[in-house]
Amino acid sequence: MTHTDAAKPLKDYRPQHDFFVGIDSDGCVFDTMEIKQKECFIPNIVKHWNLQAVSKYVRETAEFVNLYSQLRGINRWPALTMVFDLLAERPEVRKRQVEIPAAQSLRDWMQRETKLGNPALKAEVAKTGDPVLAQALRWSEAVNASVADIAKNIPPFPYVRESLEQLRSRADVFVVSQTPTEALIREWQEHRMDGYAECIAGQELGTKTEHIRYAAGGKYQPARMLMIGDAPGDLKAARANQALFYPIIPGREEQSWQRFFEEAMDRFFAGRYAGGYEEELIAEFDRHLPAVPPWKK
Repeated sequence: MTHTDAAKPLKDYRPQHDFFVGIDSDGCVFDTMEIKQKECFIPNIVKHWNLQAVSKYVRETAEFVNLYSQLRGINRWPALTMVFDLLAERPEVRKRQVEIPAAQSLRDWMQRETKLGNPALKAEVAKTGDPVLAQALRWSEAVNASVADIAKNIPPFPYVRESLEQLRSRADVFVVSQTPTEALIREWQEHRMDGYAECIAGQELGTKTEHIRYAAGGKYQPARMLMIGDAPGDLKAARANQALFYPIIPGREEQSWQRFFEEAMDRFFAGRYAGGYEEELIAEFDRHLPAVPPWKK
């Protein structure tokens, strides 16, 4: 299957309703961000990139990038290189004379490729034999194996299922995520929620911006397009497609979903969501995610 073919279900989709709703998954629908990052991603960064001597700082830095900052929710590859960059700046790391990977060939690949998932990376490794890319692939495959082994039995946040029940009768609902599609399908099926979504789109189908463009671009009025997410990248993907955005605020997920179910969803369908109401929600969202790491303050 070619990379272009991977996104074909999105491109070929024909609307069933007048409204489109894209929904992120990890940290938005399911409380999976913490366990995946802390128990799956970070231990494998330490192991596969030989950073045992600075594991404490790897954990602190990776948690900031992936959980507690405006970078939250970005694809694993730019997140990994951002962790490397922040580690390389830290005096505590330099004092220990630990070599932080430059991972230049990984950065070069990210500039060329938009479908930043294991299939595209595996093809690049097969083509080039690049050792850094091969190391990155081993890390990523180990992360996926850890996620499959550990991230189980995690139900959706309260008010998610109730919201989806209401949405599906009036809107076309898509999962828009940078998690591998296989893991997304497994998690949505585990809780019998896959039937709420027209399509479950993961990283192999492109960026979140591309997902929305392929599935909804030119098919719905912008005022009838909404992205629900818990990260600034979700907001950017919405805005790149002239869609509205509803934030699920990290640390206040249940309250966010309750507000959506009881108030914001009706405003969206009634055409009273855009403007001051949305702006106030986004301002509240921004206040909860810092741009500067705590060790730099």
